[in-house]
Amino acid sequence: MDGRSITEIRKDFPSLTLSANGKPLVYLDNAATTQKPFRVIASLKDYYERSNANPHRGAHYLSIMATEAYESSREVVRAFINAWSSREIIFTRNATESLNLLAHSYGMTNIKEGDEIVISILEHHSNLIPWQQLAKAKKAQLKYLYVDSEGQVKDEEIYTKITDKTKLVSITHISNALGTVTPVKRIIDFAHEKGAVVIVDGSQSVPHIKLDVKALDADFLVFSGHKMLGPMGIGVLYGKEKLLEAMPPFLFGGDMIEYVHEQETTFAELPFKLEAGTQNVEGALGLKEAILYLEKLGMDRIEAMEKELTAYAFERLSELPIIELYGPRDLSKRSSVISFNVKDVHPHDTASIMDAYGVAIRAGHHCAQPLMRYMNLNATARASFYFYNTKDEIDIFIDSLKNVRKWLGYGS
Repeated sequence: MDGRSITEIRKDFPSLTLSANGKPLVYLDNAATTQKPFRVIASLKDYYERSNANPHRGAHYLSIMATEAYESSREVVRAFINAWSSREIIFTRNATESLNLLAHSYGMTNIKEGDEIVISILEHHSNLIPWQQLAKAKKAQLKYLYVDSEGQVKDEEIYTKITDKTKLVSITHISNALGTVTPVKRIIDFAHEKGAVVIVDGSQSVPHIKLDVKALDADFLVFSGHKMLGPMGIGVLYGKEKLLEAMPPFLFGGDMIEYVHEQETTFAELPFKLEAGTQNVEGALGLKEAILYLEKLGMDRIEAMEKELTAYAFERLSELPIIELYGPRDLSKRSSVISFNVKDVHPHDTASIMDAYGVAIRAGHHCAQPLMRYMNLNATARASFYFYNTKDEIDIFIDSLKNVRKWLGYGS
């Protein structure tokens, strides 16, 4: 395990030394995307200088190097989430594409008229719209697990909404909008009792906690590389091999075929049948380096660092009477995402004013409009932390927040 101090760790990230509007950059938009360490950046450059070729398609040296880089990355991903086989790891562009692949390839094949699809009101649009459209296409019923005033899914919702008619449950592990940690294991176990297949959106969990797909028993898991130090344009779909084997290809073309005749085609084995076309080899390699970095630091240490930061930020925010906080008050049931509003100030104004102090936060509906509507909110401001953030940065964040209303003429 990497025992270096946070000061030393931050030196691995070139962007953390930047200035914004004449102030040191305080980057608190990690739920959107994370900054990249030198080793990830270097891996992209090294690939294009030393290994640039199509994988799986040539007998020459560079193609062999590209294939080795791509497939070694797949194995690192497999080990990171403790999947049974690298055949269960499908590379996509991002979690959104992974979910769309599942909706089209698994959903269109297995969901029938009258079936139920269950999701939660917490879902990012990427884990909502594909199921909404699938339900319409197949004349199935889309049902929601609703949340309480703190954004938590209660057991009653789970045990009444998931029924014998439920064939698919797709649930976020951690809400990108509120930071809520959902009871995914309880949902998976009960859904399996009812004969349903469960998809877990791990976009906000895989980068922050140690996730074991065997222990979780999720049928599918999706996540994006760019939210865990990796490059943009690379995502992962994990699926149990027997389910993936039964799924038809999502895209057709090169590298996903066995034999092509004029009127018929047979398809390649897993994972290749679900990876059509020239793949993002450099993205996979960058994700591999990101995972190796996280593993060296230690996922347990990362989780502990973020819990400490979140507790400190939540305490500081709770001291400000001008702040409205959303999501669980119990910090054991929330992640390193804090949604809030400054009273009488639109969150877009809050984010713009914070930017003047060099503080990067997010404002808006966070691609969760049904959730915002359910909570009677138009939008929120959101600060999200990663292990490389510091308490000093949180202090700057708090001091900047105190000035927001002054800018708008409230005086305090």
